[in-house]
This record gives sequence, C-alpha cells and structure tokens, in this order.
Amino acid sequence: MPLYRVTVATGSFPTAATSDAISLTLVGSRGESGKRRLDREGAGLLAGAVDECQLSTHEDLGEILMVRLHKEPYAFFPEDSWYCSSVAVEGPGQRTHVFPCYRWMEGYLTETFREGTAKKVTDDRSLILLEHRCSELKCRQELYRWKDFQPGCPRCIDIDSMKDLNSDAKYSLVKLAPPMLIRRPQNVEIKLEAFRKVRGNWKSLQEYQRALSFVQTPISEYVSQHWREDSFFGYQFLNGAHPNVIRRCNKIPSNFPVTGEMVATSLGGSTNLEDELKEGNIFIVDYKILDGIPANVINEHQQYITAPMCLLYSTPQGELIPIAIQLCQNPGPESPIFLPSDSEWDWTLAKMWVRSGEFHVHQALSHVLHTHLLGEVFCVSTLRQLPTCHPLYKLLIPHMQYTLQINVQARAWLLKAGGILDQVLAAGGPGLPLLLKRGLATLTYASLCLPEDIRARGLESLPNFYYRDDGLKIWNALGSFVSSVVNFYYESDCSVQQDTELQSWVAEIFQEGLLGRASSGFPSALHTCTDLKTFLTMVIFTCSAQHAAVNSGQFDFLSWQPNGPASMRNPPPSSKGTVTLRSILETLPEVNSTFSIILALWMLGREPGEMSPLGTYPDQHFTEEEPQRCISAFQKRLAEISCKIDRRNSSLELKYNYLNPRNIENSISI
Repeated sequence: MPLYRVTVATGSFPTAATSDAISLTLVGSRGESGKRRLDREGAGLLAGAVDECQLSTHEDLGEILMVRLHKEPYAFFPEDSWYCSSVAVEGPGQRTHVFPCYRWMEGYLTETFREGTAKKVTDDRSLILLEHRCSELKCRQELYRWKDFQPGCPRCIDIDSMKDLNSDAKYSLVKLAPPMLIRRPQNVEIKLEAFRKVRGNWKSLQEYQRALSFVQTPISEYVSQHWREDSFFGYQFLNGAHPNVIRRCNKIPSNFPVTGEMVATSLGGSTNLEDELKEGNIFIVDYKILDGIPANVINEHQQYITAPMCLLYSTPQGELIPIAIQLCQNPGPESPIFLPSDSEWDWTLAKMWVRSGEFHVHQALSHVLHTHLLGEVFCVSTLRQLPTCHPLYKLLIPHMQYTLQINVQARAWLLKAGGILDQVLAAGGPGLPLLLKRGLATLTYASLCLPEDIRARGLESLPNFYYRDDGLKIWNALGSFVSSVVNFYYESDCSVQQDTELQSWVAEIFQEGLLGRASSGFPSALHTCTDLKTFLTMVIFTCSAQHAAVNSGQFDFLSWQPNGPASMRNPPPSSKGTVTLRSILETLPEVNSTFSIILALWMLGREPGEMSPLGTYPDQHFTEEEPQRCISAFQKRLAEISCKIDRRNSSLELKYNYLNPRNIENSISI
C-alpha cells in the first residue's frame, strides 16, 4: 500500500492561521487519493507552522500532478480564512514534489494547485493539466474584469473599492495590505491635517520654513536652502524627483526665439550659442503638453497653468544651469524671454513657473500614467492571461504585489472627481483627464525602455547624471536576469510564437493599456526571444526601478512648494520688472492647499511596513534549480550595484539613492 508524506506550510504572519478543518487530496497521473485531514484535531493550522501527515492509497498514484486543498467548517467555529504558502509531497521512490500556493483561502471551498515546475501550454501533455490551466484562466478572467477609467486612458480593474473583491481576488489584495494603508495616522499627519484648516497667503518664506520644520528630511531641508540657485535648478532635471523630461537641444525651436546675444553672459566670453549647440552642450525642457489644459478653481479662486520652455547649458565645470525661460508656447511682446540677468524676483518667478509645469508632468504622466496605470495593466493582464504554472507568471508576479490595491485606493482618494488632486492641482478638475489622455496619446514603447530613451533624448554623455548611470546598471542587471530565465524556458523564437498564453498577454496589454494605438510602438505580438526579453525587462523595470525614481523623491524635492508649486494663483507675468517677493507669495498656493499637497506627498513617500527590495523573492514560485540560480546571480549583481552607488555617494554633498537597489521596492506598492 503506497504511503505519501505530506507537509503543509502556513504563512508566517499572524492572520494566516485558521481554525477551519483543512483536508487534502492528491491527484496523480494514475488516479486520485481520498481526502486526508491535515490539521491537528481542535488545534487548526497555526501561523508559521509546517504541518505533516501521511496518506496511504490502495494503488500507486503515479507522478503527483496536483493537490486539492479542502477548507470546511470545524464544529461551531465561524469561518476563518487561511493563507497557505506551499505543500510538499514525497511519494514512494519519488522525488519530493513542491506545490507553491501563496494565496488566501476564504469561505468553504476546494482549491487545486499544480506541481511547481514551470510549464508553458506547449509543454503540457496531460489532459488533466491542460484542463486545469484552462479553467484557472477562465475563472481569473471572470474575476478580473476591465472597465474604463477615463476616456483615452489605460483601462483598469473593474472594482471601485476593496470590499468589492470576491474571495479569490482577495488573496493578493486585502489580507496582505501594506500596513501604511490600514495604520493609524502618525503625529506628523495629524499636524499636517491641522494646518489644512488655515486659509490665506504665506506671509514670508521664513514663516513657510518654520511651519514645515517638523516634517523635513535632510534633502527637503537642503532644497529649502538652495532652491533659488541656478545650479540646483538644473541639477533637479537630472537627479531630482523627475529626470524624464530634459533632452539635448540641437536647434533652437522656432517658437522659442533665443538669440546668442541673450545668453552670451551665461555662456561666457570664450564661446557662443551656435558652437555650444554643435558641441551638444545645450539642453531643453519643454512642457508643450500642458498648452491649453484648463485650469482649476481652488478655494473659490481661479488658478493658472502655463506650458513653459527652458534652455539649459552644461558648463565646462559639469553644472547644468538655466539660461533662458519662456512661459508659454507662443512668443511675442507679452511673452518675454526671461534671463539670469533679469531682476532677482523676475528670474525666480520664471523658474517657479517651469517647476510648476514640471510638477504637473511629473505627477500626472511620469508617475501616475507611466508607472501606476500601466503597471495595473501589466498586472491585470498577467492575472487574466498567464496561469500560475506559466514561467512568466512566476517571473512577473512578485513585481505586481499590492499594485491593484494601491491603485484602487488612489482612484478613491487621489484621482476621483473631488479627490486630493482636484483640491490642490492647477490641472485638477477637467484638466487632469485631458492631460492623461494627451499623455497616453504620445506615449511610446521606446520611452519606457531606458537605454533607448537615454539615446533618444541625447543624454549619453551629460555629466553627473546619476539617474542614467544607476538606471542603466539596473536595466542591464534585469536584462541579464530575464535573459537567463527566458533562455531556460524558450528554446527558440518558434517557441515564443507558439506560446498562445504569452501572445494573449502581450495583445491584451497593447489593447487595454495602449488602446490599440500602433503609433505607440508597443508590440501586439512577440516574435523572437530577443523581443520577449526586452518586453519583460521593460515591464519589471517600470514596476520597480522607474517607479522608485519618480516616486521616492517626491517629498524630498516638492514639499518645499516654491520649488515645485502644484498650482499658481496669479497669471504669468507678461512683462519684466513687475515681480516682487510679495507677488510671489500671492502666487504660491494658500496655506491650506500647501499642507494638503504636503500631506499627500508625505503619504505617498512612506514605505510599506515590510519592504521587499528589488530582487527579493520570499515566495518561491520557481521550484527548479536553474531559475533559482538565476535569482541568486541577479541578487549578487544588485548587491554589487548598491556597493558602487554607496562609493559614489560618499563623495557627494547631495546623495542620489533613489535607484540604489536596496531602496527600490519590487513592485508599485505605494
């Protein structure tokens, strides 16, 4: 009579335990066993416990293909959810079979889990396994449905709040919620809330600084002291909270009529604008995407948005400094070009308008659209089109943990009509949906592939560009890791083309995320292993490193609102010589709006209670030796990158740590 030794691991967090009755059935290539009760009578399954039992059968079951876990009532106890990490089965004369679970079981039900070896649909020969993967996807596609978020935006999961999730979906969205989503407010947040009741202007910059003294970070304090310096203004386009707009300028745009005489003082007597353009030392930031975006009304006052343009010069000393600013897209007598030689406050306000444009493009496009909304598309498509046994599901799912729940909450808190962004952002109200629509209409696949993006923007040799340097190291490490996994599971380009689940996944991302727009350059199908490797690297980089780059520095650089105003209460100056410090204070957001912005930035910058740094995989979805070796090599390479960044930072006054691998969250979870 064959005897099977079974071990069942329950999750280690306190709520993982259950008092329900748990039984197990083995499914082999030659038949099924009967049900076997797992939990110790009356004791249930405890958090962090590994429970063992033996199961005997009349006949040899053959190779163990699946396990069925049955969750049933126990005595008079109420239903009690259970988190199962994994099951291991050792049969007579067989290797130990591992069955990754990593999910919640809620209610009274039976769940079936496959043996952990990753398999594409073309690898399965067993009819029972093919039927299981089909039924799993059918169930997931019923649970994870699409709906429109805003016209012209990526589509999103069809739920409005966490309570709308059914039990199967909740395994990854509710029970494992990051503590920051359910914790009580901290003292800092209580103080920020108190200031949100104060109306009126700031009386001075010193008053602003005193009000923020309880909530500063070392970098935000540095920003408050250096924000008016031209070199720091330029530095932020490279290593601040948003390094994604600046590009090399090879020719001055016709609607930005800067002349050599205007910038001669900034360039120095030994050179001129034409020569510096040829040398590749002139750069531009252009916020034309903001042109015509309707402005919001905040505190019963009309707000203002401009679409500024700023020319910058990379000096021989390695600094990046602004040399000319135009506050709209249409030149003319009422749209002067501001220069560093202008009066102190004229030049300061011109830079503030650029930083306000930067705030909008950063938050709405580079942060919300390019990471959160696209990350949700990647996640939902993965859940709908890739079964848990698929090698790409196992590769991707750690980089999608918590993404759905943070986005559901963001739509309920930040992005909804009347939400936080509508209350504080100049482009709030009708402006934000239009901006998101424009952003998606101009988004390209190449812009999400960092090496291509850097080349397209002409930034390969720009000095002191730490986002580029660190980001490329991580991109290459990810690419190497992804390549090794793909090489193990895909023997040829033909195997990529024949993977119907993979092709459905890519097609759904193209259709639901890019709305089928071919001009985006996004693939709707993948034909080669090389194409697959690049696409996977882009997905993981977007959901980890790129999100860290545009999210982690928000509070540091933007809590000092003069350095990045979320809104401006007066129109831009139409002539020079009219700006004073008082008019600047009257243009900045009011006190209550300021603290609403700061509170949002503070909340968005808080790490989840248990951070999973990039390359950390506590859930062992892969059971084969080769992908585990690939993971170890990836982790070693990331550790080497961290050491190099630490050495570089040791000599910097302002350290760049947003792309230090140990500070990058594995997924979009905040």
